[in-house]
Amino acid sequence: MTWRFTAFLGANLPIGGVLRTVGLTLLIVLLIACAPAVSSPISPSPRVETPSPTFSPLVAPLTPSFTPSATEKLFPTPTVTATPRPVVPAFRHIVILIFENREITRVIGNPQMPVYNRWASDYTLLTRYYAITRPSLPNYLALIGGDTFGVRTNCIDCYINATSLPDLIEASGRTWKTYQEAMPQPCYLQYTRRYAPKHNPFIYFDPIRTDTERCQNHVVALSDLENDLATGQLPDFAFITPDLCNSGHDCGLDVVDAWVDTWLQRLWAYPTLAKEGLIILTWDEGQSEQGCCGFEPGGGRVATVLISSWVKRGFQDDTPYNHYSLLKTIATAWNLPLLGHAADAQTPLIVAPWEWPE
Repeated sequence: MTWRFTAFLGANLPIGGVLRTVGLTLLIVLLIACAPAVSSPISPSPRVETPSPTFSPLVAPLTPSFTPSATEKLFPTPTVTATPRPVVPAFRHIVILIFENREITRVIGNPQMPVYNRWASDYTLLTRYYAITRPSLPNYLALIGGDTFGVRTNCIDCYINATSLPDLIEASGRTWKTYQEAMPQPCYLQYTRRYAPKHNPFIYFDPIRTDTERCQNHVVALSDLENDLATGQLPDFAFITPDLCNSGHDCGLDVVDAWVDTWLQRLWAYPTLAKEGLIILTWDEGQSEQGCCGFEPGGGRVATVLISSWVKRGFQDDTPYNHYSLLKTIATAWNLPLLGHAADAQTPLIVAPWEWPE
């Protein structure tokens, strides 16, 4: 019996013919699938870009409302300017050595004082520096208190309830001492053969004398200075008074000069004093009544020498100064308040001698 497939391609074919037809069809499909690809002029499908995610800021950015020139005005390029130098150096140490009763003409050029004259020649000499009055005590008071407080004699118990330079020094965080040669014990109030309270102004100020601990620690004998120098404990401010002989009060100027030689060598060997300090040699009064700066008559013209690495070498300053000028200069160096007549407009500040090292 022969089977015919009548539903394939709408033809009445025997089943063998159908198989041959299907096989041929599959062969054609396989040949097409295996044929090499042929370049087509058809353009590729356009690439679809996936947009990057965006974030809404918490605060919308501000649109600048200024031009670049306005920006420059708001944020100018910083200008570097040099810090102006102070009118007086801020010395690390200031040391005063004070002598007795000689006019400048008795000291400068005196062959009995070669050491004093050498320091005066090598550093700065103030040729018109005047004491305030006579006798000794009111000049000492003026040096650290800015006034004579009505004292006109070398009184013993004429004590003063007033602010003095040590109070200001302590308030600024600095240290101070006075070294009194031949003083029998710290803060001693009585006269001896070689020690005179009238040359120790610190004990006349109530805030110092009546504070026992303070007075004992700061008003000391000159022998303490050797230990302070050896141990590196030199205070920021030191006021040194020789005894009645070495100050020139009772002895000749050759004795004074030998004492100056000894102590200046020791002081100048102290590193921070020689490098950053100031040593002042001065006299309480002269032997005339010359004065200046609103205080005439005065206490005489005295030989005041400034020794420092920050003063002009071989310089003579002929500006009129007095003891109030020295107090004003110390206060200015350390930015302290001005006491008494140190604040007077007619009290000159010492400025000409300073020379900063490069």
